[in-house]
Amino acid sequence: MTTNTTENAVILVVDDDRDIVNAICKLLEIEGFKTIKAYDGMQALDCLAQNDIQLILMDVMMPKLDGLSAMMKIRQSRNIPIIVLSAKSEDTDKILGLSIGADDYVTKPYNPMELVARVRSNLRRYLSLGSAGETLGKMDIKNGSLSVDKAAKQLYIDGEPVRLTATEYKIVELLMENAGRVFSAEEIYSKCWKEESYAVENTVMVHIRHIREKIEINPAEPKYLKVVWGIGYKIEKF
Repeated sequence: MTTNTTENAVILVVDDDRDIVNAICKLLEIEGFKTIKAYDGMQALDCLAQNDIQLILMDVMMPKLDGLSAMMKIRQSRNIPIIVLSAKSEDTDKILGLSIGADDYVTKPYNPMELVARVRSNLRRYLSLGSAGETLGKMDIKNGSLSVDKAAKQLYIDGEPVRLTATEYKIVELLMENAGRVFSAEEIYSKCWKEESYAVENTVMVHIRHIREKIEINPAEPKYLKVVWGIGYKIEKF
């Protein structure tokens, strides 16, 4: 997809409940999106391989291949936004989904307008990664062994590319551009998700932990991505 707007974006909706799939697809199509339907994780992988898809709405509990397992397979090669739909509302379930690679988590029963807003928000972040207009004339960011190619929206460690999701990249770019500055979880959320923050500490914490696992030699004793207890997070300036 060459445009960096959310118009006509193709969304894959995956749930073993066909009524839910039909309802979500109808809602999204009214909002101007194109939809593709799948009813288990295996079908989702097939649809992704055969179509140009910009976002996935994925249920967790499904036959043949559950949502979390499907997401793990997708994350091996794709950074496409994934919003998990689940009847499970416990923080531990949300954290597990985010840890595996989800960009967002919506609990059933969902508010239709909130679901649409989250879809648009995640699409804006993802599609902006292909927008060169915002990065023309900007220099790469370098800090120690870390460097960011803003035109390509790519993080490197010692010249080796690091695979990040769209959300992870936004967080890294924010912290790299402001190396040494501490951002609260609420600030990170509002700047990277482009929406108001409320009770977002767990969500941000999971993404921070996932980034740390990708960029640190020893994530338990990070060199770059630091927690400033009681305040927030920063990338150490070198």
